[in-house]
Amino acid sequence: MTEFAERLTEGLGKLEITLPAPAVDRLVRYFAELKKWSRKVNLIAKSATDAEIVENHFLDSLTLLPLLPETGGHLLDIGTGAGFPGLACKAARPELAVTLVEPREKRVSFLGHIVRTLELKNVSVLCCRVEDETRLPADRPFTHITGRAVTEIGPFLQMVERFAATSPRVILMKGPKWREEMAAAATILEGSAFHLAEVRECALPFSGAGRALLLFDRR
Repeated sequence: MTEFAERLTEGLGKLEITLPAPAVDRLVRYFAELKKWSRKVNLIAKSATDAEIVENHFLDSLTLLPLLPETGGHLLDIGTGAGFPGLACKAARPELAVTLVEPREKRVSFLGHIVRTLELKNVSVLCCRVEDETRLPADRPFTHITGRAVTEIGPFLQMVERFAATSPRVILMKGPKWREEMAAAATILEGSAFHLAEVRECALPFSGAGRALLLFDRR
């Protein structure tokens, strides 16, 4: 686990993100449980190396942190899978309220286990789809909505349209082909309640893989 902590800290430094020691410790424990559970449950690619897990899951998720408020934030993470990015951000910044939506029961069991293991508060783990209005009412006061590799830009914005009344910021995590996706979503964007307010591009610290955070605000 020392190697994970060192690589995580090095990567965060390259991303100019600083975390206190307790936050790094929580992420180390998260990683240990992820590795353990992955032997039995399909959480991440079986072929992923530790170095790839650090960068492609943890560091990639934590690029969201500079965009989230220090206090008063409530992040809705749709299709969170093994907790990326929402639960990773929560482990790093426990003051953040988080709602995790994941339809697969085994993954939901893992998420609940991580929440208990890390003793995290103010986390809701919902075993449903985002369209489930009973479990996930449209008037929930989310400040931010995200989804990592859930679907393309246009369909995602349509999926979260019903939350627009509370004016959340929608952050989509995309790769270097985000411009093509934006072009493909042009028709949907014209009638959407959300508009593209900002794009923040970066490169992952070890592979150099391009990433883009697309920030959409209510019109």
